[in-house]
Amino acid sequence: MKIKTLRFAFLAGFLLTLLMMAVAFFMQYYMQLEPCPLCIAQRVVVIALGIVFLIAFLHNPQTWGIRVYGLLITLLSVLAYVVAGRHTWLQHLPEDQIPECGPGLEYWMHHLPANEVVQKVFQGTGDCAAVVFSFLGLSIPEWSLIAFVPFLLFGLKVLVIKANNSGEE
Repeated sequence: MKIKTLRFAFLAGFLLTLLMMAVAFFMQYYMQLEPCPLCIAQRVVVIALGIVFLIAFLHNPQTWGIRVYGLLITLLSVLAYVVAGRHTWLQHLPEDQIPECGPGLEYWMHHLPANEVVQKVFQGTGDCAAVVFSFLGLSIPEWSLIAFVPFLLFGLKVLVIKANNSGEE
């Protein structure tokens, strides 16, 4: 992969994260779908991915920096996949095993230490188990799982490419 092509791939990744956030905000503010704690966690990871893609595009690394960005994209994609996977798992639990609804993320952030907030977010709540919207038979977190796969594959590819001064693999 040429360095110039890689730079525009970083830009494309940034634009895709912008699109994902635009869809999330459309669903929240136009469709009136309130995000649950796991939805918010996924948004945070998407924003982090977008920042890494943007910095990689602006930095335009030539050698070892490429692998650093590949590692960051890979790690964030795995984290995103774990969060979306947990969310999907909660949505497929039998009704008697769904966690109770809690007071919500805002309450947790004001009244609990940060480590407990993170723990509660990843445990999920009854709100996270509710499927409030589906498209083509898939829920929002299931679509997120699909969306994070190309990011992960791209991050792995960037992590292992060999860049040299000529701009070729």
